[in-house]
Amino acid sequence: MESFALPTVSYTDGEIDTNPSATPTLNSLIEQRYSRRTTLRGGVNAAAIAVFGGGLLAGCDEDTTNGEPALSVVAGSSGATSGGRVVTLNGTATGAQVTAQSFTQTSGPAVTLSGANSGATTFIAPAVASATTLGFRYTATNGSGLISQADTTVTINPPALGFTAVAKNRNDVVTVPAGYTVNVLYRMGDPLAANVPAYRNDGTDTNFAQRAGDHGDALYYYGLSASGGRDDNSSTRGLLVMNHENITEQYLHANGPTAPGGIRPEGEVTIEIDLHGVSIVEVSRAASGAWSYVQNSPFNRRITPNTPMAINGPARGSALLRTAFSPTGVAGRGTINNCANGVTPWGTNLTCEENWAGYFRRPSSDNALRSAKEVVALARYGVGSSTGNYGWSTVVPADPANTIFRKWDARVTGSDATQDYRNEPNQYGWVVEIDPYDPASTPRKRTALGRMNHEGAWPGNFVAGVRPAWYMGCDAQNEYVYKFVSATPWATADAQSATRLAIGDKYLDAGTLYVARFNADGTGEWLPLVFGQGNVTSTNPAYAFADQADVLVHARLAADAQGATPMDRPEWTAVNPVTGEMYLTLTNNANRRVPGDTVSASQRVVDAANPRVYTDAPSTARGNRNGHILRLREQGDTTEALRFTWDIYAFGAGSDLDATNVNLSGLTADNDFSSPDGLWFGRPTNASGQVTPLLWVQTDDGAFTDVTNNQMLVGMPGRVGDGGTRTVTNTNASGVTSTVVTRIGAAPGTQLRRFLVGPIGCEITGVDSTPDGRTLFVNIQHPGEGGTLANITSNWPASQTGPAVGSRPRSATVVITKNDGGVVGL
Repeated sequence: MESFALPTVSYTDGEIDTNPSATPTLNSLIEQRYSRRTTLRGGVNAAAIAVFGGGLLAGCDEDTTNGEPALSVVAGSSGATSGGRVVTLNGTATGAQVTAQSFTQTSGPAVTLSGANSGATTFIAPAVASATTLGFRYTATNGSGLISQADTTVTINPPALGFTAVAKNRNDVVTVPAGYTVNVLYRMGDPLAANVPAYRNDGTDTNFAQRAGDHGDALYYYGLSASGGRDDNSSTRGLLVMNHENITEQYLHANGPTAPGGIRPEGEVTIEIDLHGVSIVEVSRAASGAWSYVQNSPFNRRITPNTPMAINGPARGSALLRTAFSPTGVAGRGTINNCANGVTPWGTNLTCEENWAGYFRRPSSDNALRSAKEVVALARYGVGSSTGNYGWSTVVPADPANTIFRKWDARVTGSDATQDYRNEPNQYGWVVEIDPYDPASTPRKRTALGRMNHEGAWPGNFVAGVRPAWYMGCDAQNEYVYKFVSATPWATADAQSATRLAIGDKYLDAGTLYVARFNADGTGEWLPLVFGQGNVTSTNPAYAFADQADVLVHARLAADAQGATPMDRPEWTAVNPVTGEMYLTLTNNANRRVPGDTVSASQRVVDAANPRVYTDAPSTARGNRNGHILRLREQGDTTEALRFTWDIYAFGAGSDLDATNVNLSGLTADNDFSSPDGLWFGRPTNASGQVTPLLWVQTDDGAFTDVTNNQMLVGMPGRVGDGGTRTVTNTNASGVTSTVVTRIGAAPGTQLRRFLVGPIGCEITGVDSTPDGRTLFVNIQHPGEGGTLANITSNWPASQTGPAVGSRPRSATVVITKNDGGVVGL
């Protein structure tokens, strides 16, 4: 917080007339304009001086007015700060009884003054591109109505990181910088309806369809007005929409899960299924600044793997989507393994289905009952588990008509696809649009965006008259980066439509899906995944596509056919709200190899965009162990572009690793990291998303956890091309070296700092802020992962506020605020 103490500015006009002439006096002129009891009294900018010139008042030193002492005001000295910081102006009036005092702004970009009608006011410094001066005036009035004023200025510099980096640690708490406070807001199992009891956290709780889900992942804040309507500018009341990716099964039941590998109990499996999906929960900030969630809000809603869904877009009604539940292929049930997210300017949420394939039971014996094409497609998507991740399909329900367990059995058991759930896997792997403001609405699976291990669908910057785009990663080793470009140019009036899902139909159900190819020279192309174009044809020897629905259901196979670049686990995408450049986390890749290595079908050799293979002790495994963050600039800075340039913003690495070939970004103890995952830019509605927006980076790591728990960093990146080329030398398994030239951004240095370290065993994933940037929401996922009831390795979140030995860990959402009320991170 910047506070400025101000100099005294006062004067008296003497109120003495010595000229006997009938010519109007200076005092009478002023009195006619303002009245005698509101004569302006101030510094060099007082109205009388501004009109008549300061020299006219020289030598006036009477210190009383009608028997009252004259006002003396203190209004501040000039000072300087930077965008996003809190500025306090203090005004003091002495020498007379003060009946009113206030601050007003006189120059510079407009700011909102809090407590303006008092002797102290605060404001958030705006984001500016260069040093900018703001002017302010302090006014005080005495009991006789006489006014005295003083002016001051504040110089605002561009936004800058405003905290000391958090040290790496392995503590069982969420650690944030000095000057910040962290509070737990919303925990796994918390009730979401008035009649649901508090969570006992002992394995005996039920009704998880009305409780917070597990493994909170991507989240987004949607503002609510005081009357409960949509308000994109509200920073005190809103809806948090968050994904629930997975479960920590060992902590959910009284004695852990029963019958592993056998028939699962219906009660346990019902809990596990309901803990997946999405939460919509109302949150609000009290006058004290404390945040809480509203248990009985009518907006509260859980969307689970059983929630009815509509299927929209080109694959709607395709034979590939027909099941016993939806013989026409136009509907489905639920969403699962929701990881990263996306948003729309019309106020809806895009949740993305990631590692869904492993939930299905389909042993190898099922291949004999499938066509050759089906076997290829199912293998490409990894649908080949003998039991499914948690054995859900083994449940024998009390009600034989209940098919919520049967649908996880993807074996061919009926005479055709409408008699079983052989096609149920094809109903997952989509981007799902949700209207958070309408609890009665049916979510829509947007098939035009393709089916894959969706790791987010973040929009590019919207420009009127330009077709908008969403950027997507497919999270698996050696998978691809995608872009969907709508067929409809953006019309800004659609942003405030009340028929939000209908607007989604307009922009998300028709368009072109592309996949990226990265060239060694720092350029790249978007390759269309359109039936009949390139190798995406009915004569393709690897997979013969039947139509566009087939292309979208099997987008990975279409991307293979077009020659896309396999990447080191493409995860979250984020778009710089100022430049429009897209950032992508490439988390790591154990299957990256070096020329001369034996390369299996699941492995790829290094290339310019994925240039490293090395070991990171104590592990002896080789590959890109720590991952990197790639960024991409569209040709012409338009979402419609078919070409782009790229470089690598930052390479993950421990600061102790080889600076020539591994720690290419020169990371230090203040910013070294591994396995970047979550990614998000500050909102453009506040200083953290303006001029040089903040980029938040979250980790999901196993290679660096011998040194620190997972973490969140924040940086202020430059632009694609601000670095240069770098030659990386790799060594193959036989000790033979080879080189690859890559494109590297400018070293981040102190413009990248560690902001948060999580508790033991967790992943940091999911981040958003209120529109004003003064509250940050962050998800802490699966603390205590790998522990058991006999060996609980974390007691978080109970440990955040004190000793909690024996408490079962829970995924939870935390609220982070700056103690002085400023924009978080600045």
